[in-house]
Amino acid sequence: MDPIREHELLLTRRHFFGKSAFGVGSIALNSLLRGSLGMGMMGALEALASDNQKFKGRPGLPGMPSFAPKAKRVIVLFMNGGPSQLDLFDYKEKLGEHYDQDLPAEIRNGQRLTTMSSGQARFPVAPSNYKFKKHANNQDGCWVSELLPHTASVVPDLCVIKSMWTEAINHDPAVTYIQTGSQLPGRPSLGAWMSYGLGSMNENLPTYVVLHSKVSSGKVDQALFSRLWGTGFLPSEHQGVSLRSSGDPVLYLSDPHGMEKKTRRSMLDDISKLNEMQLNEFGDPEIAARIKQYEMAYRMQTSVPDLMNLEGETDETFELYGKDSRTPGTFAANCLLARRLAERGVRFIQIFHRGWDQHSNMTGDLPSQCKDVDQASAALIKDLKRTGMLDDTLVIWGGEFGRTVYCQGPLSKENYGRDHHPRCFTMWMAGGGVKPGITYGNTDQFGYNIVDTSGNVLEPSVDTLVPGTVHVHDLNATILHLMGVDHTKLSYRYQGRDFRLTDVHGHVVHDLLK
Repeated sequence: MDPIREHELLLTRRHFFGKSAFGVGSIALNSLLRGSLGMGMMGALEALASDNQKFKGRPGLPGMPSFAPKAKRVIVLFMNGGPSQLDLFDYKEKLGEHYDQDLPAEIRNGQRLTTMSSGQARFPVAPSNYKFKKHANNQDGCWVSELLPHTASVVPDLCVIKSMWTEAINHDPAVTYIQTGSQLPGRPSLGAWMSYGLGSMNENLPTYVVLHSKVSSGKVDQALFSRLWGTGFLPSEHQGVSLRSSGDPVLYLSDPHGMEKKTRRSMLDDISKLNEMQLNEFGDPEIAARIKQYEMAYRMQTSVPDLMNLEGETDETFELYGKDSRTPGTFAANCLLARRLAERGVRFIQIFHRGWDQHSNMTGDLPSQCKDVDQASAALIKDLKRTGMLDDTLVIWGGEFGRTVYCQGPLSKENYGRDHHPRCFTMWMAGGGVKPGITYGNTDQFGYNIVDTSGNVLEPSVDTLVPGTVHVHDLNATILHLMGVDHTKLSYRYQGRDFRLTDVHGHVVHDLLK
Protein backbone atom coordinates (compact mmCIF):
# COMPACT_ATOMS: atom_id res chain seq x y z
CA MET A 1 0.00 0.00 0.00
CA ASP A 2 1.23 3.49 -0.89
CA PRO A 3 0.35 5.74 2.13
CA ILE A 4 0.71 8.92 0.06
CA ARG A 5 -1.66 7.59 -2.59
CA GLU A 6 -4.12 6.48 0.08
CA HIS A 7 -4.02 9.96 1.61
CA GLU A 8 -4.75 11.51 -1.81
CA LEU A 9 -7.75 9.22 -2.24
CA LEU A 10 -9.15 10.29 1.11
CA LEU A 11 -8.96 14.02 0.40
CA THR A 12 -12.28 15.77 0.85
CA ARG A 13 -13.94 17.70 -1.94
CA ARG A 14 -13.00 20.98 -0.17
CA HIS A 15 -9.32 20.00 -0.19
CA PHE A 16 -9.61 18.94 -3.80
CA PHE A 17 -10.99 22.28 -4.95
CA GLY A 18 -8.53 24.14 -2.78
CA LYS A 19 -5.61 22.39 -4.44
CA SER A 20 -7.21 22.76 -7.86
CA ALA A 21 -7.22 26.55 -7.48
CA PHE A 22 -3.49 26.52 -8.20
CA GLY A 23 -4.33 25.40 -11.73
CA VAL A 24 -6.40 28.50 -12.54
CA GLY A 25 -3.28 30.51 -13.30
CA SER A 26 -2.15 27.88 -15.77
CA ILE A 27 -5.50 28.01 -17.50
CA ALA A 28 -5.30 31.80 -17.77
CA LEU A 29 -1.74 31.58 -19.09
CA ASN A 30 -2.81 29.04 -21.68
CA SER A 31 -5.53 31.43 -22.80
CA LEU A 32 -3.00 34.26 -23.22
CA LEU A 33 -0.67 32.01 -25.19
CA ARG A 34 -3.33 30.91 -27.65
CA GLY A 35 -2.18 33.51 -30.12
CA SER A 36 1.31 31.97 -30.25
CA LEU A 37 -0.03 28.64 -31.46
CA GLY A 38 -0.08 27.88 -35.16
CA MET A 39 -3.30 28.64 -37.01
CA GLY A 40 -3.55 25.03 -38.17
CA MET A 41 -3.36 23.77 -34.60
CA MET A 42 -5.89 26.33 -33.41
CA GLY A 43 -8.25 25.61 -36.26
CA ALA A 44 -8.23 21.88 -35.51
CA LEU A 45 -8.67 22.41 -31.77
CA GLU A 46 -11.48 24.90 -32.32
CA ALA A 47 -13.20 22.40 -34.61
CA LEU A 48 -12.99 19.80 -31.84
CA ALA A 49 -14.34 22.30 -29.33
CA SER A 50 -17.17 23.07 -31.72
CA ASP A 51 -18.04 19.39 -31.95
CA ASN A 52 -17.96 19.05 -28.18
CA GLN A 53 -20.25 22.06 -27.82
CA LYS A 54 -22.59 20.79 -30.52
CA PHE A 55 -23.19 17.55 -28.66
CA LYS A 56 -22.37 18.85 -25.16
CA GLY A 57 -19.47 16.47 -24.71
CA ARG A 58 -16.98 16.27 -21.86
CA PRO A 59 -13.35 17.38 -22.16
CA GLY A 60 -10.43 14.99 -22.03
CA LEU A 61 -7.16 15.31 -20.15
CA PRO A 62 -5.48 18.73 -19.90
CA GLY A 63 -3.23 19.23 -22.91
CA MET A 64 -5.10 16.70 -25.05
CA PRO A 65 -5.03 16.59 -27.99
CA SER A 66 -1.29 17.10 -27.98
CA PHE A 67 -1.30 18.67 -31.46
CA ALA A 68 -3.67 19.28 -34.36
CA PRO A 69 -5.57 16.03 -35.04
CA LYS A 70 -6.28 14.82 -38.56
CA ALA A 71 -9.09 12.51 -37.44
CA LYS A 72 -11.95 13.15 -35.02
CA ARG A 73 -13.21 9.59 -34.84
CA VAL A 74 -12.19 6.00 -35.60
CA ILE A 75 -14.19 3.08 -37.01
CA VAL A 76 -12.49 -0.32 -36.71
CA LEU A 77 -13.82 -3.21 -38.82
CA PHE A 78 -12.25 -6.17 -37.02
CA MET A 79 -12.16 -9.53 -38.83
CA ASN A 80 -11.70 -11.84 -35.88
CA GLY A 81 -9.86 -15.07 -36.62
CA GLY A 82 -7.17 -13.87 -39.04
CA PRO A 83 -8.18 -13.26 -42.68
CA SER A 84 -6.00 -14.94 -45.30
CA GLN A 85 -3.96 -12.17 -46.89
CA LEU A 86 -2.76 -14.61 -49.56
CA ASP A 87 -6.32 -15.12 -50.79
CA LEU A 88 -7.42 -11.48 -50.49
CA PHE A 89 -4.62 -8.91 -51.03
CA ASP A 90 -1.08 -10.35 -51.13
CA TYR A 91 -1.05 -11.75 -54.68
CA LYS A 92 1.79 -14.12 -55.60
CA GLU A 93 1.70 -14.62 -59.35
CA LYS A 94 4.19 -17.51 -59.52
CA LEU A 95 3.04 -19.36 -56.44
CA GLY A 96 1.11 -21.82 -58.60
CA GLU A 97 4.42 -23.19 -59.88
CA HIS A 98 5.16 -24.40 -56.35
CA TYR A 99 1.86 -26.22 -55.78
CA ASP A 100 2.30 -29.11 -53.30
CA GLN A 101 6.04 -28.51 -53.05
CA ASP A 102 7.53 -28.27 -49.59
CA LEU A 103 8.04 -24.74 -48.32
CA PRO A 104 11.83 -24.19 -48.54
CA ALA A 105 13.51 -24.48 -45.16
CA GLU A 106 15.42 -21.24 -45.74
CA ILE A 107 12.11 -19.38 -46.08
CA ARG A 108 10.73 -20.61 -42.77
CA ASN A 109 14.20 -20.37 -41.21
CA GLY A 110 13.23 -22.23 -38.06
CA GLN A 111 10.43 -19.82 -37.12
CA ARG A 112 7.98 -21.20 -34.61
CA LEU A 113 4.70 -22.82 -35.63
CA THR A 114 1.47 -23.45 -33.80
CA THR A 115 0.88 -26.85 -32.25
CA MET A 116 -1.86 -27.37 -34.85
CA SER A 117 0.59 -27.77 -37.72
CA SER A 118 4.00 -28.26 -36.09
CA GLY A 119 3.51 -32.03 -36.16
CA GLN A 120 2.90 -32.21 -39.91
CA ALA A 121 5.33 -34.37 -41.85
CA ARG A 122 5.56 -31.71 -44.55
CA PHE A 123 4.51 -28.14 -45.29
CA PRO A 124 3.17 -28.14 -48.85
CA VAL A 125 2.68 -24.79 -50.59
CA ALA A 126 -0.98 -23.96 -51.24
CA PRO A 127 -1.47 -21.27 -53.92
CA SER A 128 -4.66 -19.27 -53.78
CA ASN A 129 -7.63 -20.67 -55.69
CA TYR A 130 -8.85 -17.16 -56.47
CA LYS A 131 -8.15 -14.78 -59.33
CA PHE A 132 -6.63 -11.40 -58.65
CA LYS A 133 -6.81 -8.14 -60.55
CA LYS A 134 -4.66 -5.05 -60.22
CA HIS A 135 -6.68 -1.90 -59.56
CA ALA A 136 -5.41 1.60 -60.16
CA ASN A 137 -4.25 3.65 -57.20
CA ASN A 138 -1.75 6.47 -56.70
CA GLN A 139 1.17 4.07 -57.18
CA ASP A 140 1.52 1.19 -59.64
CA GLY A 141 -1.77 -0.44 -58.63
CA CYS A 142 -3.12 -2.69 -55.89
CA TRP A 143 -3.94 -6.37 -56.27
CA VAL A 144 -7.33 -7.42 -54.91
CA SER A 145 -8.97 -10.85 -54.97
CA GLU A 146 -12.12 -11.60 -56.91
CA LEU A 147 -13.71 -12.28 -53.50
CA LEU A 148 -13.68 -8.54 -52.75
CA PRO A 149 -15.11 -6.76 -55.83
CA HIS A 150 -16.67 -3.93 -53.83
CA THR A 151 -13.50 -3.32 -51.85
CA ALA A 152 -11.65 -3.16 -55.17
CA SER A 153 -13.88 -0.24 -56.18
CA VAL A 154 -12.52 1.93 -53.33
CA VAL A 155 -8.83 1.08 -53.82
CA PRO A 156 -8.07 4.75 -54.68
CA ASP A 157 -9.14 5.63 -51.13
CA LEU A 158 -7.26 2.83 -49.35
CA CYS A 159 -3.88 2.70 -47.66
CA VAL A 160 -3.14 -1.04 -47.85
CA ILE A 161 -0.47 -2.28 -45.43
CA LYS A 162 0.99 -5.66 -46.47
CA SER A 163 3.71 -5.71 -43.82
CA MET A 164 1.83 -5.83 -40.54
CA TRP A 165 3.40 -8.17 -37.99
CA THR A 166 2.98 -9.38 -34.42
CA GLU A 167 4.73 -11.74 -32.01
CA ALA A 168 1.49 -13.45 -30.97
CA ILE A 169 0.74 -16.70 -32.78
CA ASN A 170 -2.56 -17.75 -31.16
CA HIS A 171 -5.92 -16.00 -31.25
CA ASP A 172 -6.57 -14.73 -27.75
CA PRO A 173 -3.08 -13.31 -27.13
CA ALA A 174 -3.04 -11.80 -30.63
CA VAL A 175 -6.47 -10.16 -30.38
CA THR A 176 -5.71 -8.95 -26.84
CA TYR A 177 -2.39 -7.57 -28.11
CA ILE A 178 -3.78 -5.49 -30.96
CA GLN A 179 -6.72 -4.32 -28.80
CA THR A 180 -4.82 -3.43 -25.62
CA GLY A 181 -1.10 -3.38 -26.41
CA SER A 182 -0.44 -6.45 -24.26
CA GLN A 183 -0.78 -10.17 -24.87
CA LEU A 184 -1.88 -10.59 -21.26
CA PRO A 185 -5.41 -9.59 -20.22
CA GLY A 186 -5.99 -6.66 -17.90
CA ARG A 187 -4.88 -3.61 -19.87
CA PRO A 188 -7.19 -0.86 -21.19
CA SER A 189 -8.36 -1.13 -24.79
CA LEU A 190 -7.54 1.39 -27.51
CA GLY A 191 -11.05 2.86 -27.40
CA ALA A 192 -10.86 3.22 -23.62
CA TRP A 193 -7.54 5.06 -23.91
CA MET A 194 -9.11 7.45 -26.43
CA SER A 195 -12.09 8.10 -24.18
CA TYR A 196 -9.78 8.73 -21.23
CA GLY A 197 -7.42 11.02 -23.09
CA LEU A 198 -9.70 12.89 -25.48
CA GLY A 199 -13.03 12.88 -23.71
CA SER A 200 -16.45 12.68 -25.35
CA MET A 201 -18.07 14.59 -28.19
CA ASN A 202 -21.61 13.63 -27.12
CA GLU A 203 -22.85 13.35 -23.53
CA ASN A 204 -25.92 11.41 -24.69
CA LEU A 205 -24.02 8.47 -26.18
CA PRO A 206 -20.97 6.48 -25.04
CA THR A 207 -17.58 7.57 -26.35
CA TYR A 208 -16.80 3.97 -27.31
CA VAL A 209 -19.39 1.69 -28.92
CA VAL A 210 -18.97 -1.98 -29.88
CA LEU A 211 -21.14 -3.79 -32.43
CA HIS A 212 -21.16 -7.56 -32.98
CA SER A 213 -22.10 -8.92 -36.39
CA LYS A 214 -23.94 -12.07 -37.36
CA VAL A 215 -21.95 -14.53 -39.46
CA SER A 216 -23.96 -16.02 -42.31
CA SER A 217 -22.05 -19.33 -42.20
CA GLY A 218 -22.82 -19.70 -38.49
CA LYS A 219 -19.19 -20.64 -37.81
CA VAL A 220 -17.86 -18.52 -34.96
CA ASP A 221 -14.99 -20.56 -33.56
CA GLN A 222 -13.21 -17.84 -31.59
CA ALA A 223 -14.76 -16.29 -28.50
CA LEU A 224 -14.75 -12.55 -27.87
CA PHE A 225 -14.47 -11.35 -24.28
CA SER A 226 -15.71 -8.04 -22.91
CA ARG A 227 -12.22 -7.29 -21.63
CA LEU A 228 -11.25 -6.66 -25.27
CA TRP A 229 -13.22 -3.41 -25.09
CA GLY A 230 -12.75 -2.95 -21.36
CA THR A 231 -10.92 -0.34 -19.33
CA GLY A 232 -8.47 -2.47 -17.38
CA PHE A 233 -7.28 -0.14 -14.61
CA LEU A 234 -8.78 3.03 -16.14
CA PRO A 235 -12.06 4.32 -14.67
CA SER A 236 -14.89 2.12 -15.92
CA GLU A 237 -16.77 5.03 -17.54
CA HIS A 238 -14.35 4.67 -20.48
CA GLN A 239 -15.25 1.07 -21.36
CA GLY A 240 -16.87 0.19 -24.66
CA VAL A 241 -20.65 -0.20 -24.62
CA SER A 242 -21.86 -3.18 -26.63
CA LEU A 243 -25.12 -2.54 -28.49
CA ARG A 244 -27.41 -5.52 -29.13
CA SER A 245 -29.30 -6.05 -32.36
CA SER A 246 -32.53 -7.35 -30.79
CA GLY A 247 -34.59 -6.29 -27.77
CA ASP A 248 -33.13 -3.40 -25.85
CA PRO A 249 -29.90 -2.30 -27.60
CA VAL A 250 -28.46 -2.06 -24.08
CA LEU A 251 -29.70 -4.46 -21.41
CA TYR A 252 -32.12 -2.91 -18.88
CA LEU A 253 -32.07 0.42 -20.71
CA SER A 254 -35.85 0.63 -20.84
CA ASP A 255 -37.81 1.43 -17.70
CA PRO A 256 -39.71 -1.48 -16.13
CA HIS A 257 -43.36 -1.75 -17.09
CA GLY A 258 -45.45 0.73 -15.13
CA MET A 259 -42.60 3.03 -14.10
CA GLU A 260 -43.05 6.66 -15.10
CA LYS A 261 -40.18 8.81 -16.30
CA LYS A 262 -40.63 11.17 -13.34
CA THR A 263 -40.26 8.27 -10.91
CA ARG A 264 -37.10 7.08 -12.63
CA ARG A 265 -35.60 10.57 -12.49
CA SER A 266 -36.41 10.92 -8.79
CA MET A 267 -34.86 7.54 -8.03
CA LEU A 268 -31.65 8.40 -9.90
CA ASP A 269 -31.40 11.74 -8.08
CA ASP A 270 -31.60 9.98 -4.72
CA ILE A 271 -29.04 7.35 -5.74
CA SER A 272 -26.75 10.12 -6.98
CA LYS A 273 -26.92 11.87 -3.59
CA LEU A 274 -25.97 8.65 -1.80
CA ASN A 275 -23.11 8.04 -4.23
CA GLU A 276 -21.85 11.60 -3.78
CA MET A 277 -21.75 11.08 -0.02
CA GLN A 278 -19.60 7.99 -0.54
CA LEU A 279 -17.41 9.82 -3.05
CA ASN A 280 -16.82 12.70 -0.63
CA GLU A 281 -15.85 10.30 2.13
CA PHE A 282 -13.66 7.85 0.22
CA GLY A 283 -12.65 9.62 -3.01
CA ASP A 284 -12.87 6.37 -4.99
CA PRO A 285 -12.89 7.31 -8.72
CA GLU A 286 -15.11 4.29 -9.44
CA ILE A 287 -17.90 5.95 -7.46
CA ALA A 288 -17.60 9.01 -9.70
CA ALA A 289 -17.68 6.71 -12.73
CA ARG A 290 -20.82 5.03 -11.40
CA ILE A 291 -22.59 8.40 -11.03
CA LYS A 292 -21.70 9.28 -14.63
CA GLN A 293 -22.84 5.90 -15.93
CA TYR A 294 -26.24 6.21 -14.27
CA GLU A 295 -26.72 9.60 -15.90
CA MET A 296 -25.49 8.33 -19.27
CA ALA A 297 -27.94 5.43 -19.13
CA TYR A 298 -30.78 7.83 -18.40
CA ARG A 299 -29.92 10.02 -21.39
CA MET A 300 -29.46 6.95 -23.61
CA GLN A 301 -33.12 6.08 -23.06
CA THR A 302 -33.78 8.85 -25.58
CA SER A 303 -30.64 8.91 -27.73
CA VAL A 304 -30.35 5.16 -28.45
CA PRO A 305 -33.88 4.60 -29.83
CA ASP A 306 -33.28 7.56 -32.16
CA LEU A 307 -29.93 6.08 -33.19
CA MET A 308 -31.39 2.65 -33.95
CA ASN A 309 -34.36 3.98 -35.93
CA LEU A 310 -33.35 3.64 -39.59
CA GLU A 311 -36.64 4.85 -41.06
CA GLY A 312 -35.02 8.10 -42.15
CA GLU A 313 -32.42 6.31 -44.29
CA THR A 314 -33.11 6.38 -48.04
CA ASP A 315 -33.52 3.36 -50.30
CA GLU A 316 -30.38 4.52 -52.06
CA THR A 317 -28.42 4.19 -48.83
CA PHE A 318 -29.76 0.71 -48.13
CA GLU A 319 -28.86 -0.32 -51.69
CA LEU A 320 -25.36 1.07 -51.19
CA TYR A 321 -24.78 -1.11 -48.11
CA GLY A 322 -26.62 -4.12 -49.59
CA LYS A 323 -29.85 -5.94 -48.81
CA ASP A 324 -28.48 -7.25 -45.50
CA SER A 325 -28.38 -3.68 -44.20
CA ARG A 326 -32.11 -3.93 -43.51
CA THR A 327 -31.52 -6.90 -41.18
CA PRO A 328 -30.40 -5.84 -37.67
CA GLY A 329 -27.19 -7.41 -36.46
CA THR A 330 -25.67 -8.08 -39.87
CA PHE A 331 -22.29 -6.60 -40.72
CA ALA A 332 -23.97 -4.39 -43.31
CA ALA A 333 -26.51 -3.05 -40.80
CA ASN A 334 -23.69 -2.42 -38.32
CA CYS A 335 -21.66 -0.47 -40.88
CA LEU A 336 -24.68 1.74 -41.52
CA LEU A 337 -25.11 2.11 -37.78
CA ALA A 338 -21.42 3.02 -37.47
CA ARG A 339 -21.93 5.92 -39.84
CA ARG A 340 -24.91 7.10 -37.76
CA LEU A 341 -22.83 6.83 -34.58
CA ALA A 342 -20.04 8.82 -36.21
CA GLU A 343 -22.52 11.51 -37.22
CA ARG A 344 -23.63 11.77 -33.59
CA GLY A 345 -20.16 12.36 -32.25
CA VAL A 346 -19.19 8.87 -31.03
CA ARG A 347 -15.41 8.92 -31.05
CA PHE A 348 -14.52 5.23 -31.30
CA ILE A 349 -16.68 2.57 -33.00
CA GLN A 350 -15.67 -1.05 -33.39
CA ILE A 351 -17.46 -3.72 -35.41
CA PHE A 352 -16.49 -7.34 -34.83
CA HIS A 353 -17.07 -10.01 -37.47
CA ARG A 354 -16.04 -13.52 -36.48
CA GLY A 355 -15.40 -16.72 -38.45
CA TRP A 356 -12.13 -15.93 -40.27
CA ASP A 357 -10.16 -18.86 -38.83
CA GLN A 358 -9.88 -21.12 -41.91
CA HIS A 359 -7.63 -23.96 -40.79
CA SER A 360 -9.49 -26.06 -43.35
CA ASN A 361 -12.18 -25.69 -46.02
CA MET A 362 -10.82 -22.36 -47.24
CA THR A 363 -12.75 -22.46 -50.50
CA GLY A 364 -15.95 -23.38 -48.66
CA ASP A 365 -15.84 -20.76 -45.90
CA LEU A 366 -13.84 -17.78 -47.17
CA PRO A 367 -16.28 -16.73 -49.93
CA SER A 368 -19.11 -16.59 -47.39
CA GLN A 369 -17.02 -14.47 -45.03
CA CYS A 370 -16.12 -12.04 -47.78
CA LYS A 371 -19.71 -11.80 -48.97
CA ASP A 372 -20.73 -10.78 -45.45
CA VAL A 373 -18.33 -7.83 -45.29
CA ASP A 374 -17.20 -6.76 -48.76
CA GLN A 375 -20.03 -4.55 -49.96
CA ALA A 376 -20.68 -2.92 -46.59
CA SER A 377 -16.99 -2.15 -45.96
CA ALA A 378 -16.76 -0.36 -49.30
CA ALA A 379 -20.15 1.29 -48.77
CA LEU A 380 -18.98 2.78 -45.48
CA ILE A 381 -16.05 4.43 -47.27
CA LYS A 382 -18.32 5.75 -50.04
CA ASP A 383 -21.00 6.92 -47.61
CA LEU A 384 -18.53 8.80 -45.40
CA LYS A 385 -16.93 10.30 -48.49
CA ARG A 386 -20.16 11.61 -49.99
CA THR A 387 -21.13 13.22 -46.68
CA GLY A 388 -17.70 14.83 -46.29
CA MET A 389 -16.87 12.82 -43.16
CA LEU A 390 -14.12 10.58 -44.57
CA ASP A 391 -11.56 13.36 -44.30
CA ASP A 392 -11.75 13.31 -40.50
CA THR A 393 -12.90 9.72 -39.93
CA LEU A 394 -10.27 6.97 -39.80
CA VAL A 395 -11.55 3.58 -40.99
CA ILE A 396 -9.45 0.46 -40.31
CA TRP A 397 -10.00 -3.10 -41.65
CA GLY A 398 -8.12 -6.23 -40.57
CA GLY A 399 -7.61 -9.02 -38.08
CA GLU A 400 -5.14 -10.14 -35.45
CA PHE A 401 -2.69 -11.95 -37.81
CA GLY A 402 -2.57 -13.62 -41.21
CA ARG A 403 -2.43 -17.15 -42.61
CA THR A 404 0.41 -19.42 -43.74
CA VAL A 405 1.31 -20.12 -47.36
CA TYR A 406 1.64 -23.80 -46.54
CA CYS A 407 -1.42 -25.98 -46.19
CA GLN A 408 -2.66 -27.20 -42.86
CA GLY A 409 -4.24 -30.61 -43.29
CA PRO A 410 -5.14 -32.18 -46.65
CA LEU A 411 -4.25 -30.26 -49.80
CA SER A 412 -6.04 -30.56 -53.12
CA LYS A 413 -6.54 -28.37 -56.19
CA GLU A 414 -10.07 -27.67 -54.92
CA ASN A 415 -9.50 -26.99 -51.23
CA TYR A 416 -6.95 -26.32 -48.52
CA GLY A 417 -6.51 -24.80 -45.08
CA ARG A 418 -4.04 -22.31 -43.64
CA ASP A 419 -2.56 -22.00 -40.14
CA HIS A 420 -1.90 -18.78 -38.19
CA HIS A 421 0.87 -16.56 -39.51
CA PRO A 422 2.09 -13.59 -37.44
CA ARG A 423 5.18 -12.79 -39.56
CA CYS A 424 3.26 -10.72 -42.10
CA PHE A 425 -0.38 -9.91 -42.75
CA THR A 426 -2.49 -7.27 -44.44
CA MET A 427 -4.69 -4.49 -43.09
CA TRP A 428 -6.06 -1.37 -44.74
CA MET A 429 -6.90 2.12 -43.55
CA ALA A 430 -8.83 4.94 -45.19
CA GLY A 431 -9.60 8.59 -44.47
CA GLY A 432 -8.60 10.44 -41.32
CA GLY A 433 -5.23 11.72 -42.54
CA VAL A 434 -3.73 8.57 -44.13
CA LYS A 435 -2.38 8.58 -47.66
CA PRO A 436 -5.04 7.34 -50.07
CA GLY A 437 -4.32 4.98 -52.93
CA ILE A 438 -1.08 3.43 -51.70
CA THR A 439 0.23 0.01 -50.74
CA TYR A 440 2.92 -0.17 -48.07
CA GLY A 441 5.39 -2.98 -47.45
CA ASN A 442 6.32 -6.10 -49.37
CA THR A 443 6.55 -9.82 -48.69
CA ASP A 444 8.70 -12.53 -50.28
CA GLN A 445 7.61 -14.77 -53.16
CA PHE A 446 5.89 -17.09 -50.68
CA GLY A 447 4.19 -14.36 -48.67
CA TYR A 448 6.02 -15.63 -45.59
CA ASN A 449 8.51 -12.89 -44.64
CA ILE A 450 8.57 -9.11 -44.95
CA VAL A 451 11.14 -7.96 -47.53
CA ASP A 452 12.49 -4.66 -48.81
CA THR A 453 11.97 -3.40 -52.36
CA SER A 454 14.99 -5.46 -53.50
CA GLY A 455 13.57 -8.67 -52.05
CA ASN A 456 15.92 -8.88 -49.07
CA VAL A 457 14.30 -10.29 -45.94
CA LEU A 458 13.83 -7.67 -43.24
CA GLU A 459 14.17 -8.42 -39.56
CA PRO A 460 11.44 -6.29 -37.98
CA SER A 461 11.98 -5.04 -34.46
CA VAL A 462 9.54 -4.00 -31.76
CA ASP A 463 12.16 -1.58 -30.43
CA THR A 464 13.15 0.14 -33.67
CA LEU A 465 11.00 1.13 -36.62
CA VAL A 466 12.34 -0.78 -39.62
CA PRO A 467 11.14 1.02 -42.78
CA GLY A 468 8.61 -1.08 -44.64
CA THR A 469 7.33 -2.86 -41.51
CA VAL A 470 4.43 -2.07 -39.18
CA HIS A 471 4.19 -3.73 -35.76
CA VAL A 472 0.87 -3.67 -33.88
CA HIS A 473 2.41 -1.13 -31.47
CA ASP A 474 3.33 1.04 -34.47
CA LEU A 475 -0.22 0.77 -35.76
CA ASN A 476 -1.68 1.94 -32.44
CA ALA A 477 0.90 4.73 -32.12
CA THR A 478 -0.07 5.90 -35.61
CA ILE A 479 -3.79 5.77 -34.84
CA LEU A 480 -3.29 7.89 -31.72
CA HIS A 481 -1.11 10.31 -33.69
CA LEU A 482 -3.88 10.81 -36.25
CA MET A 483 -6.21 11.63 -33.35
CA GLY A 484 -3.78 14.29 -32.15
CA VAL A 485 -2.25 12.24 -29.33
CA ASP A 486 1.44 11.60 -28.66
CA HIS A 487 1.32 7.94 -27.63
CA THR A 488 4.28 8.41 -25.31
CA LYS A 489 2.41 11.03 -23.28
CA LEU A 490 -0.95 9.31 -22.83
CA SER A 491 -0.29 7.30 -19.68
CA TYR A 492 -1.91 6.23 -16.41
CA ARG A 493 -0.18 5.44 -13.14
CA TYR A 494 -1.18 2.09 -11.70
CA GLN A 495 0.53 0.06 -8.98
CA GLY A 496 3.49 2.42 -9.01
CA ARG A 497 4.09 2.30 -12.75
CA ASP A 498 3.10 4.56 -15.64
CA PHE A 499 1.27 2.47 -18.24
CA ARG A 500 0.44 3.39 -21.81
CA LEU A 501 -1.20 1.65 -24.77
CA THR A 502 2.09 1.05 -26.56
CA ASP A 503 3.94 0.10 -23.36
CA VAL A 504 7.58 1.18 -23.93
CA HIS A 505 7.40 0.57 -27.68
CA GLY A 506 5.64 1.91 -30.75
CA HIS A 507 6.61 4.34 -33.50
CA VAL A 508 4.44 6.56 -35.67
CA VAL A 509 4.70 5.35 -39.28
CA HIS A 510 4.85 8.71 -41.02
CA ASP A 511 5.11 7.04 -44.45
CA LEU A 512 1.40 6.20 -44.11
CA LEU A 513 0.33 9.78 -43.41
CA LYS A 514 -0.56 12.64 -45.72
